[in-house]
Amino acid sequence: MAPSRTSPPPSNPSSKEGLSKEQLEQFERDGYLLIPNALDEATVASLLAETHSMLDNFSLDDHPMTKFSTGEGEDVEHVGDDYFLTSGDKIRFFFEEDAFDKSGILTKPKNLAINKIGHSLHVLSPPFASLLSPSSSSSPKHSPGAIARSLGFQDPRCLQSMVICKQPEIGGAVPPHQDSTFLYTDPPSAVGFWYALEDATLQNGCLSFLPGSNKTAEVGKRFVRKRGGEGTEFVGNEGRRFPVGGGYGEREREGVGEGSYVPGEVKAGTLVLIHGNLLHKSERNTSGKGRIIYTFHVIEGEGCVYDGLNWLQPPKEGFTKI
Repeated sequence: MAPSRTSPPPSNPSSKEGLSKEQLEQFERDGYLLIPNALDEATVASLLAETHSMLDNFSLDDHPMTKFSTGEGEDVEHVGDDYFLTSGDKIRFFFEEDAFDKSGILTKPKNLAINKIGHSLHVLSPPFASLLSPSSSSSPKHSPGAIARSLGFQDPRCLQSMVICKQPEIGGAVPPHQDSTFLYTDPPSAVGFWYALEDATLQNGCLSFLPGSNKTAEVGKRFVRKRGGEGTEFVGNEGRRFPVGGGYGEREREGVGEGSYVPGEVKAGTLVLIHGNLLHKSERNTSGKGRIIYTFHVIEGEGCVYDGLNWLQPPKEGFTKI
């Protein structure tokens, strides 16, 4: 059975089991939820140390210098080379577009030039993998598996994970988008778990959200592999565009995508939950202070179809159960 975002929470949920009734109601209404202090200081420090170690030690010798961009428009070149398309079960490094000059020469130290590290940290990096292990000493106060089940998931699966670095001075803007465009199931089921490892502010490009757009904004397009397997593109979504139940799509849709985006300034250690239909964005970071976050996405493994059009394909063993 596909998850319904109106599924009843467990009886008397505690912070160690999942979300409270009030938190579930807020997530259902707004499409996002901020949970301060979801990670303690020691865990944040451990994840930052792992991130900096990876940034300092990856090799440029055989790197294709892939830049990350999933922007839309005819003149935009979507990331879609082999280095990207085969990264689902690996740890790979993707550069900021503005980290290069017009001749293609890197203008920043490599550790200050990376946009994203992905997409299998939740499997291949022990500090990050420990977040999904309830028995781990560094497992968060709010267990991801318990949160997912309190949201109505029957068989929650983690399918990708990333460190995203909004680098000082060159951190690129991310236009309004929906996560289910990139991680589509039929019906849509994606939820993002977004952990701030450093403070995210207006100055360094924090997230902004369009509250309630999870109810009214259809997943009208998908980010897929081009037929033939080379490159990526956006195509119209021929499948279902809203999750099952919960009044999705029943509101008046005039003005969808308009209105006021609400900035989500957060302190390190905060967890931000993001509904797959929610419109959200972030601005450029032109400040001298970067911000590093860790995010993974969960989809429903029972009753939802994940097909071969998606840019990210499962490893032989399937996506990770949580």
